Formats: sequence, C-alpha cells, structure tokens
Amino acid sequence: MLDGGQQDFQVRTVQMLDCGCQAVDGLASLLILISSWKDWQDYSLDSCQGRCGFGTDSDFSCQCNPSCERFKDCCSDYAVFCKAGSKSCNGRCDEKYNSQNECHCNSKCTQYNNCCSDYADICKGGEPVITDAEIKSVSEALYALDSNRASASQLEIDSQALIPGSQTGSQADLSPRPFFRFVDEASLFSRPTYAALAALLDNYNRMTGQTEDVSPQETAEQDVFLRETMRNTELGRELFAFLYTKGIYASEEEFVSDLKMMWFGLYSRYNRKMDSSGFEHIFAGEIKGGKVSGFHNWIQFYLLEKRGLLNYYSHSFNGPWTTFPDVLGLQFKWDGYFKQVGSAVIGCSPEFDFAIYSLCYITRPGKHCRLSLGGKELIIQTYTWDNSHYGDGKKFIGTAYPVTPRT
Repeated sequence: MLDGGQQDFQVRTVQMLDCGCQAVDGLASLLILISSWKDWQDYSLDSCQGRCGFGTDSDFSCQCNPSCERFKDCCSDYAVFCKAGSKSCNGRCDEKYNSQNECHCNSKCTQYNNCCSDYADICKGGEPVITDAEIKSVSEALYALDSNRASASQLEIDSQALIPGSQTGSQADLSPRPFFRFVDEASLFSRPTYAALAALLDNYNRMTGQTEDVSPQETAEQDVFLRETMRNTELGRELFAFLYTKGIYASEEEFVSDLKMMWFGLYSRYNRKMDSSGFEHIFAGEIKGGKVSGFHNWIQFYLLEKRGLLNYYSHSFNGPWTTFPDVLGLQFKWDGYFKQVGSAVIGCSPEFDFAIYSLCYITRPGKHCRLSLGGKELIIQTYTWDNSHYGDGKKFIGTAYPVTPRT
C-alpha cells in the first residue's frame, strides 16, 4: 500500500511519461524521476520514511517491518522512524499498526487514544482531530450543564423485572405495573425544550414504507426545537463552542443548519418512499418488518404509556447512575409491536439527549463513542445512513443509542 506521497509521485511519473517525455533518453528520464521524487517527498529506496510496518517489498533495497531485524535487512534509519523510541509521526503517517511503537500515526490512533503528539500537525493536514479524552471532557461539561434534567421529586420509575440478555426476545410481560410511577408534567413539560420536543413527536407516521408529508407548521416546529435546545440553552451553546474550537463549524448558523439536515432530512428506509429521518427513528420510533425500530427516548415512552399505547415488559440492564439521568435497556410492546431492547437515557432533558447523540454522530460516525457522565462511562453507538446524502456528500444520521454495558 502506497502512502499519499508515493501515490502522488507515481501519478506524476505517469503523467510525465504520457505528456511527451517518451522522447527523453533513459538516463535523462531517470534523472527527471529522481528529481521529482526528491522534490515531493524525499523518499528513497533505502529509507523507512513513510514505510514503517509495511510487509517485505522486493522493490526496496531494505525493509522496515519487525522481521527485518531477524533477517538483518533493515534500512539504516529503521530505528529512527520505526522503533519504539520514535515518538514522532514524521515519515510514519498511515503506517500499519506495530505493537513495538510507543505511539501511532494511523487513522485509528485517535479512536484508541495512542497517537503521537504531532499526529495532528503532520498527518492530518489541518483536519480537526478530536480525541476520546476530549469527547469525555465535553460530555462531562454537558452533563453538568443539564439543568433541565428531572430530579427525584419530579420523576419516579418502577423498573420491576430484570432479565438476562439471553431472554430479551422472549416477549414475556413480567412487569404488571407501568414503568413510570410518577412524572411531574406541570414542572417539566412546561419548560421550552420539553414543549418543543412534545410538539414534534406527533408529526410522524410510524410505519416505514409510507411517505412522510412535512407541513410548513411541522418545519417550523423543527426550527423551534433546534432554537430552544441548541441556541437557548447553555448546554447547546457549550456543544457548539466545542465543535467550533475544533474547526468543525465556522458559525452557529452553520452548526444549526447542519443539525437540521442531519436529523430532520428525509430518506427512504423501505420501498423507496421518503419515510424516515434520524429524528423520527431515534426519538419517535418506527415500525419496520413487524417490530419496533429505533425508539430511544424516555419522553416518548412516557407519553405513549400514559395513553395506554405502550406496555412495559422488563428491562435487561440498568446503568450505574443513582440519580437521573440513568440508562436502561427496556423490553416493551407498542400497540401490538415488540421492541427487544430499547435503550434510553432516562430523566435527561431533551437538549441533553439531542446533544450527546449529535456529539457522537459528528465525532464518531458509525463507531462507539465513549462519554463520561459523572465519572461513569456511557457508550453511544451511531450509524450513518449510506443510501443517500445531503449537501456536499454529508450523510444523514441512521440511528444512535446507548450500548448494552459489558457484563
């Protein structure tokens, strides 16, 4: 596998040969190629610059992988670029993982938090690099700023039956009472962000394969929700400030506009109908293939249970938090359709739910995103929607949800 510099050199070489250089004699061609090589990346056949961890390649006069020490064919600069003592990404960008190295310079090093200190400057070309430590730090800040979360006097749950993960598909109603024992609607639902969310939840047809018709009023309700959660709360402004300092967004307007498309832009989950969005799937829930799909919001759960449309069966995990927000994996039936594990953050504000899912989708799309809430880890899994896009190739959010903790 060639790195960027070698590919560029190779392409430039072909271009040179295709644009009239055929007339140059062999020696002159060789001198031109060597000059181009030196001008662009200063690689050579006897250097490990840009080659650490690669397999044996007979095109090179020496090698740069761990086996070279055994076969005594390492390049003279192998120790400088490739050995454990090397703490720089100079010449090592996109190298294969090598357990001998003290730090790393490939695309996964940010995920595992083991990049060399100069990875961002040397390998990313100015792209923002957001580490797991930074994500945990900002998630703690968001957690601390969630002033609209429910208190113990405003919310009581009755979790009842706890079942092992192996029994989540049994569809057994093991909890005779509702999940929510008490919710102080007068206190919580009168707040602007709760009211804005409630206004959105009844805008959707839960059956996939049926086109969603979005009225001007519903579009306006989307704008109100984004304004109340992201512009009018300290929590939302903190999320923007973090993404702004990391170079993700240049302005608050760009930030909110992107969230609107990412979350509310329509795409097709079934039968080529514009029947879904990230918001509908995650916050409101959908029915696909005869079962509940998505549905990871506690307020929607409460409202449907209150109306007699949702029957709580059991829970398969309960997070380590002793105050709200807490995280549970729920089994339930929604008006005849079963959900095997509907994990949700219980008792948080709408802005907190929306912010952590947005943070994770923007910084760790399609991956595990490790947050820290009150010193305890919460893992969010996100998925991109790859069948359509918006803007300049951006992908809609497919889903996001709390991951079942390891046991």
